[in-house]
Amino acid sequence: MKRLPRLALWLFAIAYLLPGFIGREGWKSADITAFGYMAELASGNSDWWRPTLMGRPLDNPALLPYWLGAWFVQAAPTWLAPDFAVRIPFALMLALAMLSTWFGTYYLARSPGAQPVAFAFGGEASPKDYARALGDGGLLALIASLGLAQLSHEATPELVQLGFIGILFYSVSAINYRRRTAGVGFVVGVLGLSLSGAPAIAAMCALASAAVHALDRSNDAEVPGQVHQSAGIDSAAMVITTLAVVWLGVRWGLWRWKVEWPGASWEAWNGFVQMLVWFTWPAWPLAGWTAWRWRRQLFARHASRHLLLPLCFVTVTVLASLACGSSDRVLLLALPPLAAMAAFALPTLQRQVGALVDWFTLLFFSGCGAVIWVVWVAMQTGFPRQPAANVARLAPGFEASLSPLAIAIAALATVAWAWLVQWRVGRHRSAIWKSLVLPASGAAWCWLLLMTLWMPLLNYAQSFNGLVRRTLEQLDPPGCVETVELSLAKVAALQIYGKLQLRPSYRTPACPWLIAEPRADMSAPPSVEPALWVLMASINHPTDGNERVMLFRRR
Repeated sequence: MKRLPRLALWLFAIAYLLPGFIGREGWKSADITAFGYMAELASGNSDWWRPTLMGRPLDNPALLPYWLGAWFVQAAPTWLAPDFAVRIPFALMLALAMLSTWFGTYYLARSPGAQPVAFAFGGEASPKDYARALGDGGLLALIASLGLAQLSHEATPELVQLGFIGILFYSVSAINYRRRTAGVGFVVGVLGLSLSGAPAIAAMCALASAAVHALDRSNDAEVPGQVHQSAGIDSAAMVITTLAVVWLGVRWGLWRWKVEWPGASWEAWNGFVQMLVWFTWPAWPLAGWTAWRWRRQLFARHASRHLLLPLCFVTVTVLASLACGSSDRVLLLALPPLAAMAAFALPTLQRQVGALVDWFTLLFFSGCGAVIWVVWVAMQTGFPRQPAANVARLAPGFEASLSPLAIAIAALATVAWAWLVQWRVGRHRSAIWKSLVLPASGAAWCWLLLMTLWMPLLNYAQSFNGLVRRTLEQLDPPGCVETVELSLAKVAALQIYGKLQLRPSYRTPACPWLIAEPRADMSAPPSVEPALWVLMASINHPTDGNERVMLFRRR
């Protein structure tokens, strides 16, 4: 059984992980808003147990993600930019989610019920080699998931939740093999998820895990059929731990009722299904194939843990996403267990299906990569004319810049993609993970191209820096600024990138300037009294006319 070389796997994971964290500004609006809360904590302007931004509390009762960002900002040396320091713990959380997915899939694949049928005359792969190959497949399926790229590179609570649900999934998968480590991981996973704003998902996944483990009829040995004697004790410990964490969450005010089921309209349910299909592609069809091919074990009296455990996690997170108004941020937590479940489709995947996946992936990602390169060339040279005109129309005022390092990285990644395509067309029957190489490498390649060649353009369009600069040009002198109905994202951007001293308009002493969020009809909020304030400018975001502020000066 051939496994992916370790160096290649590490380089592949790093190539996907780092782009998006380096050279990136705070994007609107969840990314920069979260950074604003962390900056307030780091500067001592907010209570650690009740984080606020301009006196406004969190919508999500998450604490740990904001603590992590604030701690790293405080610990960072002066020469390190705060908007980079704040991303370090979140990059580590993504790495933790990737690592947990590999090990979770590995230990599930080692369970007796997951082993392939032995050959009549021997020669089959050893259980460990087979499990390592499926672990590689699980990690590749995670990276290939289209919905992972953007949300997993933001400094938001959902990324911390992704890391902790990965720990929880790994701990239950490995409990028959690493009992003490898994026990610690279970406590860390449940507590971390609760402190990161997902206590309900933590409780439901933990209780489902306890039930699956209690019903399991295999032990940590390689011998099938033995009853795991400590399963009842471990399951009881899981339930007690979960109830204790639930009690702590209630005491700390982490539980909030946020259920928002979609309406009975066709549009609402169609939108949710479409999001589910593209967000989890290509893991969901492979996971569905796994459920079909292993259906006899899935519906047996004692279902195999390698099927039932990831299925329970996926079911909980998908239902939670549906209950939260079809939230893609909640659906992000389904990707590690879904990727693990998708890996078990690889041993039974027919050659025609694998070829279809390869051709679709080759055409789709090669086309996307070519578009990225063509648009970048157009930004730099003005040719081809149509892409250059589209960029000028969508991002007026943007000035392209050349980065030799970014160009070199993008060129090397393109050469690597071409080599992988050439390798994949060869015959590699012993590598069961081969069908996920192109989807994962294509997703990583296009993401890396976007985060190197297009990063200046994306920062210009997705951050509030352009709006902040235009606002500062109108402030003379900057000084103290009052705000009225200003969104939290703009508050964070003006404080972090504009270094402005913002305060609510009802505070004293009075400030010479006021920034307000215009209403839908572009009029000033009613609380802005014309007798006190005169409008100096209405300032638009460079690329988004719906994002604007009104600047007033005291009469």
